Amino acid sequence: MSYIPFPDISPEIFSVDIGPVTLALRWYALAYIVGLIAGWKLIVRMLATPRLWASTPPATAEQIERLLTWVIFGVILGGRLGYVLFYQPAFFLQNPSQILRVWEGGMSFHGGFLGVAVAGALFCWREKIPMLPMADLMAAVAPIGLFLGRLANFINAELWGRATTMPWGVAFPGEAAQTCEGVLTVCARHPSQLYEAALEGLLLFAALTLLIWRAGWLRFPGRIAGLFFAGYGLARFVVEFFRQPDAQFISEGNPLGLALHAGGYGLTMGQILTLPMIVAGVWFIARARRNA
Repeated sequence: MSYIPFPDISPEIFSVDIGPVTLALRWYALAYIVGLIAGWKLIVRMLATPRLWASTPPATAEQIERLLTWVIFGVILGGRLGYVLFYQPAFFLQNPSQILRVWEGGMSFHGGFLGVAVAGALFCWREKIPMLPMADLMAAVAPIGLFLGRLANFINAELWGRATTMPWGVAFPGEAAQTCEGVLTVCARHPSQLYEAALEGLLLFAALTLLIWRAGWLRFPGRIAGLFFAGYGLARFVVEFFRQPDAQFISEGNPLGLALHAGGYGLTMGQILTLPMIVAGVWFIARARRNA
């Protein structure tokens, strides 16, 4: 069987010992930092381009700088709480101190999405900014973070795919190499993190960017946000067929997950949580077309 050996890349970029404390910068953390900064700069650029808007841009560069702080808290708190509630509630109920250990991994995109949505809505209400145009701006840059985050997932050798005999299958280390039933030699798996990086990141970002800068979709509030919701939802739904299902979701320690799995016709947690996004995306696009 042909396969691709997992590249020898450490999850840590560097670490420094300062007395009894070790400070480390991980690829996963860097993905968040670069994604947030790149998104902030791109939003400011779009606001500074009058031809993209039907009238006055909805916010100022100073407001976007303040929004960045709100988004950071929304991503971290929402992503972590979503993982705790959706995936391993029993474990974290027994070990509440582990909830704060974000640097050890365990973030939910759907939780982070809800956290950012709440933070953005509160900020818009506080600053008297129209919500739909701001949602379009945030949706336009979200694929940057998704792309970088999925690359970091690959480097961390986490969220790997199902076993495969395809020549591009990757022999992941650790638990991934020990859980292929019936495999006597090398356990190769779909690099589903890279599939998601390509679809949810590169392809979706290219589509949104083209429609913003060439087709003027920011002039119709809700279109870009709707396309992001539907596009991400469809991409994630498809990739879940190649991604190893989250075992903790359908474990005895997660009664909600067991109930959803039993009533969801075997759908994974990612697919179940993604369906409302697809519906919401179609609704936003239809609403924007109707208003136009």
